[in-house]
Amino acid sequence: MDGGQYNPRTVEEVFRDYKGRRAGMIRALTTDVEDFYQQCDPDKENLCLYGYPNEHWEVTLPAEEVPPELPEPALGINFARDGMQEKDWLSLVAVHSDAWLVAVSFYFGARFGFDKADRKRLFGMINELPTVYEVVNGKNKVRTSGTNNHSNNKSKSNSKVVKAMLSVLGFF
Repeated sequence: MDGGQYNPRTVEEVFRDYKGRRAGMIRALTTDVEDFYQQCDPDKENLCLYGYPNEHWEVTLPAEEVPPELPEPALGINFARDGMQEKDWLSLVAVHSDAWLVAVSFYFGARFGFDKADRKRLFGMINELPTVYEVVNGKNKVRTSGTNNHSNNKSKSNSKVVKAMLSVLGFF
């Protein structure tokens, strides 16, 4: 959906891209939630939530080209809207948004040949921020700025699971 106009090439550029897309998705799921909810009409076709590097968001159909330029976000987010509590539905969209954001970031890393150290550094930078899910559910207060020994076990556990998944995929 980005039209291939923006291709971050360094770890810092990919991280900036990640933060912009993440900010847009957080805005859709928090500040603009009424507008987002209305756009996700279950009577429409399979819709996706896209976050863009400029901190904007859009609910639209997936890209028509196969394979698409970038990994696609979760398809059909609108279908479950009326069958769930709103908070649960927003949480589900948030979890899928987190997965998409990581996929896009590591797509850029693979495309531009990031080595093991760059991938690890990118993952570390991403992992320092609360996930979209944590922000949407008010769990982002658990993390403080910087690294300390008092982080909660859930954050450590989530980090280990994500790191293990990325390791299996050959990113570490």
